[in-house]
This record gives sequence, C-alpha cells and structure tokens, in this order.
Amino acid sequence: MKESMWGYWIVVLGISIMSVMVLLQNYTTTSEQDYYLIKSVLEASMYEAVDYGYYRDKGALKMNREKFVENFVRRFSQTVNINKNYELNFYQIYEEPPAASVSVTTATDKTNFGSNQGAKTEDANVTNRLTGILYTNTKYSPKS
Repeated sequence: MKESMWGYWIVVLGISIMSVMVLLQNYTTTSEQDYYLIKSVLEASMYEAVDYGYYRDKGALKMNREKFVENFVRRFSQTVNINKNYELNFYQIYEEPPAASVSVTTATDKTNFGSNQGAKTEDANVTNRLTGILYTNTKYSPKS
C-alpha cells in the first residue's frame, strides 16, 4: 500500500509539471525561434516572387513586390503560433536587385507589475528585423 501511494504521487507530480510547462510555453516568446522562422519565410518568399520571364529576357533577377508580400504573409501565417499576436512591417522592398527588409513584432499577453490594484500593465514585445538580398553568381545570357 505504501509503495502504491508513492507511485500515485509521482504520477500526479509528473502530470502537474507537464501541465505547467505547456502553460508556460504558450506565454513565452523566444527570439531565436522567431528569427529562424522569419529567415526561412523571407528566403522562400523571395524565391517564389522572382519574375522568371524577366530573367530569361534580360538576364537579371527581378522580384514582384506584391507577390513577395502575399507569399510572405501566407507562409508566415501558416507556421506561427495562434496564441501570440504578430505585427508585420515591410520596409524597403526593391524589385531589382531583389531585396526586402521585414520587421516582425511578437506580442505576448499583458502582465501586471506590482501587487496593488493600480499596477501598470506592460507589454512584453520582441522585435526581429531581417533584410534579405537575392543574388546570383553567374550572369544569365539570353539566347538571341
């Protein structure tokens, strides 16, 4: 009987620790995860927005601005956590040469600092800014 109670308490302790970890994971935001997500989405969106017809005709890379923004928003929204609020800002989107700057602000829930009723509520926001430039090493020469 004594050993079964210890087993019961170990199982209860394990379940409670797992539930606390899941709850804390939903309320925390990590800059490193957001950075790698933005980096991969930025790169894939730039590749998808390349105008290959212009590349075949002129031999230089050119990106469609509207297609880039559409692809970035679509890809980013498919992979983010729905428990957090994200704000996307696009800066300096150049079509030729293809370059874009993106700023993503991740906001968590509001937190109260202080124990009294008149405590201030503060936001804990993390902002990641990335700039990507798409280039090739070789120059494509269109056939005449």
